[in-house]
Amino acid sequence: MARGRRVLWFCSVALVAVSFSARAEDLPWNDIVAKARGQAVNFNAWAGDEKTNAFIAWVGTEVGRRYGITLAHVKLRDTAEAVTRVVAEKAAGRNVDGTVDLLWLNGPNFLALREQRLLYGPFSAKLPNYRYVDTTHIRSNIVDFTIPVDGFAAPWRRAQIVFVYDGSRVADVPHSMSQLLTWAKQHPGRTTHPSVRNFLGATFLKQALYEFAPDAQQLQAAATDANFATLTAPLWTWYDQLRPLLWRRGEQFPDNGPAQRQMLNDGEIDLMISFNPAEAAVAQSTEQLPASVRTVVFDGGTIGNTSFVAIPYNAAHQEGAMVVANFLLEPSTQARAQDYREIGAFTVLDVDALPRADRSLFDELPRHPALPTNADLRTPLPEPHPSWMTKIAAQWERRYTK
Repeated sequence: MARGRRVLWFCSVALVAVSFSARAEDLPWNDIVAKARGQAVNFNAWAGDEKTNAFIAWVGTEVGRRYGITLAHVKLRDTAEAVTRVVAEKAAGRNVDGTVDLLWLNGPNFLALREQRLLYGPFSAKLPNYRYVDTTHIRSNIVDFTIPVDGFAAPWRRAQIVFVYDGSRVADVPHSMSQLLTWAKQHPGRTTHPSVRNFLGATFLKQALYEFAPDAQQLQAAATDANFATLTAPLWTWYDQLRPLLWRRGEQFPDNGPAQRQMLNDGEIDLMISFNPAEAAVAQSTEQLPASVRTVVFDGGTIGNTSFVAIPYNAAHQEGAMVVANFLLEPSTQARAQDYREIGAFTVLDVDALPRADRSLFDELPRHPALPTNADLRTPLPEPHPSWMTKIAAQWERRYTK
């Protein structure tokens, strides 16, 4: 009996030791960096933009040189692919040595993993560079689509809705979704939006919902059967008028943002939506858009959010993932990302609070006539609760597809 108790005690101690060793955030940062050396981190990230892919490749080179980490960009068409993989591993009992180490996500994908307790952490406050994150003025750095992040993801880039237009053909630029309908009546077939199956197409509808909903404050809570019909009714009234005025009478849509941008470059449309305020400047620098293209931010504000990186609960290389997440927050990395010649991703840091040398990196960034300023972007509108995007996309399918 005593021997049985000793075995039970030994097993309990072993389990505690395994649990402790699995919690990388319990270690001093220098130990985390040391354990990360030699790890191969699988970074699952959307791969729909060549400039962003090149930036991730640069990150891989740098963390390899500085920390001995091998970063593999697992290229995704949709973040849901990686979410599904983590969920499947949990169902199969694969609670360690998972195939996803680091995941670029936000919105419904973050919510899905958070609700199922499939994220590792909290870890973000452990990152040395997290102290530079603006958690006061940029609320989306700590609240993702109305869901508190609570340290289970680290921010790395911001996004905000803008509209991009060809200034050589558009003089009467719309400054609201209501004005967009008026503009489309005068210029039928000259604008469109990506498929609503794509996040950007669904966000086009959310932007309109903000403008037309009788009580936009309700969008910060989960959509219900009771309020969905009432709050979206003006949206569908507006869209019923807009749809036949879209490119190809709203019977076809580009698959995604890059496909839409190509249409603008080819002169098929004159006006498009973007979730990257620097898209026009970035595209012009690579001759993907003509020099006449400019950017407008609607007067009432536009939806903005923050992209995060998270670590699944069963990640095989937690330490390496944390080191990469910290590198993404380094001021020099953030300044490089904001340079429109790179990816033009506006920083998540509080630039004014940075040490002078780091602040100068942002002060010295090049200007561009198609690049909005922080003042142009104003205070972004917060993302609605994730359920609104899901329900709007489903309702659009029911109403407008055969």
